[in-house]
Amino acid sequence: MSYFDAASSVPLHPVARQALLAALDEGWADPARLHREGRQAHMLLNAARETAAEAVGCRPDELSFTPSGTRALHTGIAGALAGRRRVSRRLVVSAVEHSAVLHAAESHRAGGGSVTEVAVDRTGRVAAESYARALRAGEQGEGQDEGEGAALACLQSANHEVGTVQPVAEVVEASREAGVPLLVDAAQSLGWRAVPGGWSLLAGSAHKWGGPPGVGLLAVRKGTRFAAPQPTDERESGRAPGFENIPAVVAAAASLRAVRAEADVEAARLHTLVDRIRARVPELVPDTEVVGDPVRRLPHLVTFSCLYVDGEALLHALDRAGFSVSSGSSCTSSTLTPSHVLKAMDVLSEGNVRVSLPPGTEAADVDRFLEVLPEAVRSVRAHLGAPAETGAAVPEGADGDEPARERTVDALGRLCPAPVIELARAIGEVPVGGVVTVLADDEAARLDIPAWCEMRGHDYLGAEGTSYRVRRRG
Repeated sequence: MSYFDAASSVPLHPVARQALLAALDEGWADPARLHREGRQAHMLLNAARETAAEAVGCRPDELSFTPSGTRALHTGIAGALAGRRRVSRRLVVSAVEHSAVLHAAESHRAGGGSVTEVAVDRTGRVAAESYARALRAGEQGEGQDEGEGAALACLQSANHEVGTVQPVAEVVEASREAGVPLLVDAAQSLGWRAVPGGWSLLAGSAHKWGGPPGVGLLAVRKGTRFAAPQPTDERESGRAPGFENIPAVVAAAASLRAVRAEADVEAARLHTLVDRIRARVPELVPDTEVVGDPVRRLPHLVTFSCLYVDGEALLHALDRAGFSVSSGSSCTSSTLTPSHVLKAMDVLSEGNVRVSLPPGTEAADVDRFLEVLPEAVRSVRAHLGAPAETGAAVPEGADGDEPARERTVDALGRLCPAPVIELARAIGEVPVGGVVTVLADDEAARLDIPAWCEMRGHDYLGAEGTSYRVRRRG
């Protein structure tokens, strides 16, 4: 079995395992106590903090350990907004932030604050200029009062779903000029490289780099206005109340140092393997779109979407073939809505597959994945009755009459990828210049029908309610 879902979680690093076992024997006591056992635990905690702070690029007394990366993000956002509540109540985020950030933004909005969301391009990358405009006072965004500046900005270092690296250094500079603190979600990139300096807050999650689950970190620079969410206690500067999990914290810090020591060599190796996947998948699987920035990206992650494919069925097919991958397709989600990242990028969501290679992945594993993928996609398409090809010759009407120039397809109540499959069948039944109207109430259709038109070379005429119109080109 090949585990290709490192963007979700990485297996425990050998160094983390060794550190965890050692700390279980020596770090079990309360580090707040003055007895010998307490002092020993306190020393382990301080050593872990110094190690993690060196990798993050901050002072040890600026870094706190939290119960998870999600908790680090929620605490960082809430604390920074509370610390600057007299300045502004406006939060700036990108449209492709991790769901933890967007959930915090929803909570802030529900509490009377406002949120400005910065759009991304089709690679999933924000423009630094757009972020700078969103930060400035007097330039209105969604829910923003005229003249109101921003209290806090959030930007991920790299996207969790498509691997696109964000222009953190440029946004740091824009934030500094605007006098707005910037929180960087570094969960996906921290194991590979340090984040460019100048940020005010930073969050990470140990299970993303090979540490144990249940450990996050939050760095808050000195001078950043911050009011820790209530209730607090004396531990972790009041930012993570409760008894620290010292063995897990020690293992997280040790593994972060270890993976960073190996990162340059491993990143170059995995970058080559991902380049092979990016190049070969469109050649091996027809009607496939590779998404994300092809150059400014994480070294180990690639995402692609396949027309006429049920994402959940494809994941099961690949799992049976021995490959564990993930997906942002709506059919793999309990909400039956496409990934907010793919939606913000305005790219195809159906049949979406995210491949993220863990350290140590061999070229033979990638070659075997490329061997089984075409058959997995073909079998899913065949099961769904997808067309073998589109744009076939238009049949004549009755008695040799011209076929109708307009056709309506009713896909109401049917889920992705059925609306696009029906569209592909119907487009060959109208002449060039003819129009197919698709009736579909599946949320994914708003992404997938325009994406299908772009991939197949037809004109998307727009949507009105649940009605989508497409003109055949050739």
